[in-house]
Amino acid sequence: MNIVVGVSGGIACYKAAEVVNALVRNGHHVDVIMTKNAREFVAPLTFQTLSRNKVVTDMFQPAENWDVRHISLAKKADVFAIVPATANVIGKIACGIADDMLTTTMMAAKCRRVIAPAMNTAMWENPIVQENIKKLISCGYEVLDTDSGHLACGDEGKGKLLPWEEIVTAILDGGSGLRRKEGE
Repeated sequence: MNIVVGVSGGIACYKAAEVVNALVRNGHHVDVIMTKNAREFVAPLTFQTLSRNKVVTDMFQPAENWDVRHISLAKKADVFAIVPATANVIGKIACGIADDMLTTTMMAAKCRRVIAPAMNTAMWENPIVQENIKKLISCGYEVLDTDSGHLACGDEGKGKLLPWEEIVTAILDGGSGLRRKEGE
């Protein structure tokens, strides 16, 4: 299976490395797209090493082959997952904003699209974020639930990224028990 993993810039993005590693170990081809903010937390070399593929970080990085990279990745993908999906990226996608490689490629994707949110509890509970999630679900995106617990900022509550094993399950076989349903 061809899987594109988008990594956006929250503290939980280091956990995306385990997701990529597990997918590759299970025999899947994984391409990684990282936002500028994600690169502040984890270096692209980490994902390049784990995926065994060059990490896409910029809309305008020189192409090795002639292709329109965001379109070719979108067409190639059987599943496109964003791990973690920050409030910012969720909002951009819900509003159709495509201003970086991750959001542009997601807008072009016609495959299964899985969103694994992670953010502070107050952000997670914000009515705007919840409306954006409902909008994505109504548009056919699979939005995973979040976990509860101790967050990096010291708060306790909902918004924590699911364990990487559960995200891998959701990517590979739908993980229907992990998805939020419309109206939740």
